Amino acid sequence: MDQTIDYYNLNAENFIENTRNVDMHLAQDKFLHLLNEGAAILDFGCGSGRDTKYFLDKGYQVTAIDGSAELCRLASSFTGIEVKEMLFQELDDMGTYDGIWACSSILHLPKVELLSVICKMCMALKDSGVIYTSFKYSDFEGVRNGRYFIDFTEASFKEFIAKIPELTIEEYWITDDVRPGRGDERWLNLIL
Repeated sequence: MDQTIDYYNLNAENFIENTRNVDMHLAQDKFLHLLNEGAAILDFGCGSGRDTKYFLDKGYQVTAIDGSAELCRLASSFTGIEVKEMLFQELDDMGTYDGIWACSSILHLPKVELLSVICKMCMALKDSGVIYTSFKYSDFEGVRNGRYFIDFTEASFKEFIAKIPELTIEEYWITDDVRPGRGDERWLNLIL
């Protein structure tokens, strides 16, 4: 995990340049459609702050965290709210959020840590809360381009979360990467 955080600290501005203006409104709106107006959202690994800003602009209460100090600094400046520097494993809120947005973020956890983090996410949600998350679409696990990744297909993810009976996959869909030059990459999007 340290290697991945180091990557983001060293490449924060380049990362933001490649992600901040990416149009995610279809996934964002699908997620927001499941929440009440003004609901409490945790942007879990907020990166550039793109989604935090979108949710704030729509009137939602947003708490944003990221493990990279540099991304926290830049995202705070962009969104106008304080972004808390925190590792996913440190989440200890109970029944706080209506929704957790984990867009391309928890995919940096090793499989052995991911399950306990997803359990912490469930604990942090209010009853009938909603999680959106996304993973690269394949069966790869390991270091790729200086960062740790775990990828899933719908079948491998379904098998993976079977150990958390209170969590159900409400919907999933596959998308192409919307960043320039990444059209050959595919993503598994999940509403839990």
